[in-house]
Amino acid sequence: MKQVLTIAGSDSGGGAGIQADLKTFSALGVYGMSVITAVTAQNTEGVTAIENISLEVVTKQIDAIFSDFKVDAVKIGMVSNIGIIKAIAAGLKRWAIKEIILDPVMVSQSGSYLLKPEARVALINNLFPLALVVTPNLYEAEVILGREINTVEEMKEAARDIYQLGGAGVLVKGGHLNGEAVDVFYDGAEIYEFTAPRIDTRNTHGTGCTYSSAIAAYLARGNDLVTAIKKAKVYITGAIKNSLDIGHGPGPIHHFYRIWK
Repeated sequence: MKQVLTIAGSDSGGGAGIQADLKTFSALGVYGMSVITAVTAQNTEGVTAIENISLEVVTKQIDAIFSDFKVDAVKIGMVSNIGIIKAIAAGLKRWAIKEIILDPVMVSQSGSYLLKPEARVALINNLFPLALVVTPNLYEAEVILGREINTVEEMKEAARDIYQLGGAGVLVKGGHLNGEAVDVFYDGAEIYEFTAPRIDTRNTHGTGCTYSSAIAAYLARGNDLVTAIKKAKVYITGAIKNSLDIGHGPGPIHHFYRIWK
């Protein structure tokens, strides 16, 4: 069985973060492992507390995983300060892992900034060059580039410009635009579009985490990057379509919709 690692924060509500990543790995038939960077107190209505894990413990988690398991792919999610960012970069360099999917978690679904400007710079400088692909949503792409993105053509321009920051492939997710849900991928040579019908639901908690984890899982299973993104798009669309109306706020997507309703 292929083995995939998530490096991210814990969501006590179970809809996003480490919990969403591990559910995705299980749903897609790979063995999931985790390095926890932060513990959050959150539910469908919001986040009430965040506590970062110490650099020592983050580093020891990384070394514990790589010293014992064959890691076929890595997904990186919430990394909330400069020290943790640099510790992760050092660990991934030390263990020479190449199949890295970076979800640059900078802005929440509500539009709140999750990283201070100096941490955003550290994320770009330290982790973008290590990644095979980065997967910003529209808000995050706007923060990275310092400009608004309002059309698919502007998404394509953004993907090309973000590529120049680190040489990783760039998947700009267009879930916040109107019309069909269009994502744009640039691999340094060609632009690809991945389109799905827009689903009328407020229950989309964990979408970004799940999408990037699905790409990592499909990569680990031997798919090329474009095929992995295509399959992940199909999976995430189904998970949103079958989302769970639980809690008092926007509910989570359904990671196991292919197995049980």
